[in-house]
Amino acid sequence: MEYEAVIGLEVHAQLLTRSKIFCGCPTTFGAPPNTQTCPVCLGMPGVLPVLNKRALEFALKMALATHCHIAPESVFARKNYFYPDLPKGYQISQYEQPLAEHGHLDITVNGRPKRIGITRIHLEEDAGKLIHSPTRPVSFVDFNRTGVPLIEIVSEPDIRTPEEAVEYLKALRNILLYLEICDGNMEEGSLRCDANISLRPVGSREFGVKTELKNLNSFRFLRQALEYEIRRQRALLSEGREIVQETRLWDAAKGQTFSMRGKEEAHDYRYFPDPDLVPVKVEATWLEELRRSLPELPAARAARFQRDFGLPAADAEVLTSDKALADYFEACLKEFPQPKKVANWIMSELLREVKKEEAGIAALRVSPQHLGRLLALVERGDISGKIAKTVFDEMVATGKDPEAIIQEKGLVQISDVEALEALAREIIVAHPKEAADFRAGKTKVLGFFVGQLMKKTRGQANPRLANEIFQRLLAE
Repeated sequence: MEYEAVIGLEVHAQLLTRSKIFCGCPTTFGAPPNTQTCPVCLGMPGVLPVLNKRALEFALKMALATHCHIAPESVFARKNYFYPDLPKGYQISQYEQPLAEHGHLDITVNGRPKRIGITRIHLEEDAGKLIHSPTRPVSFVDFNRTGVPLIEIVSEPDIRTPEEAVEYLKALRNILLYLEICDGNMEEGSLRCDANISLRPVGSREFGVKTELKNLNSFRFLRQALEYEIRRQRALLSEGREIVQETRLWDAAKGQTFSMRGKEEAHDYRYFPDPDLVPVKVEATWLEELRRSLPELPAARAARFQRDFGLPAADAEVLTSDKALADYFEACLKEFPQPKKVANWIMSELLREVKKEEAGIAALRVSPQHLGRLLALVERGDISGKIAKTVFDEMVATGKDPEAIIQEKGLVQISDVEALEALAREIIVAHPKEAADFRAGKTKVLGFFVGQLMKKTRGQANPRLANEIFQRLLAE
């Protein structure tokens, strides 16, 4: 029997607020353990939480950007469970009345568009962090993260393949970055993903028994864990065995998932409205202000790049896949207004260097203005494309402007016709066979002669002039 996967993602994004969701403690990453806590986030008796308006604003922006319906009234609830990193014994979240519902996100996989429904977006607080001793059977608890504001984005079970899941998560992350409400750092845990997956016979409308894969903190792990789980569930079903509803963890070292615990249902958490927090009512005027304040989002920017700059869809998608990269591209165009040539350089030379930097394009020493000026020098014929790559490498290493590097290294392109012609005559005399081949109609040998001239001039000969000179001399 043929089976298809049914996948839904629950994505947790940490919001870029300076303070926690219900108290004034800072949210800075990497502080010494338990130095960013107070009676409110530790759940001491008698304390009262107060909602962080900026966290609400960020959550509303994400809801608007993903076409969600904003609830006129949403309610915070207590999600009750015991775990050592949860100081109150419950997590403040939203349940029956979330902030936003019924949105969607459009993605493209293998050239095909697909719409993924978004069930809900709600606000909640993060739990603490357990640190397990490598030498003793002891765990330590760091409550710094307790109370950090999160939004949970729950998709509809519309995803059918690991590739779709990865593209959906990438698209979500990109929107969060464009909105500047989350840094998207999966390694530090500010963007985390749980995946629910089940299999069913192709053509069936009934859902199979699902498993939940917890805390997938990279696109690669998400893809690998889903691929493994599809194989595991298909093998069990093919043998006539049942799938157990459970929570599983991904072991990257072993390349497999393993059982963590039985999967909880909503009633296991004994949700009830938090008596210390009033319902959230969003004024229509404020919501409209937030809607007008939204930046140009990735899909709209990609469409503009195609429309205004004449770029292919694939190029526009790459350039808008990161806000900083799209900004860099547009800044470069101000110096050198030839979109396709700029795009080609960014997608080849620049992105090669960006991949070497953990901090991304922000760590690169080559400013968009310097890159634009480098391309302008090539366009004017001051340097060749080959020399431009040498100059670019030096720009990456030193941060210097291209003109300074060209002067320091003596890399100005040779465009002196008489000097180039004299060298060309020497090369023709030294290679009579190749000259005869050219005159016999084997025009491809022209590249050989140009290459020889480039060697003699260490790549500084003007390639256009070199071609013209050899064509003229070889025709004599």
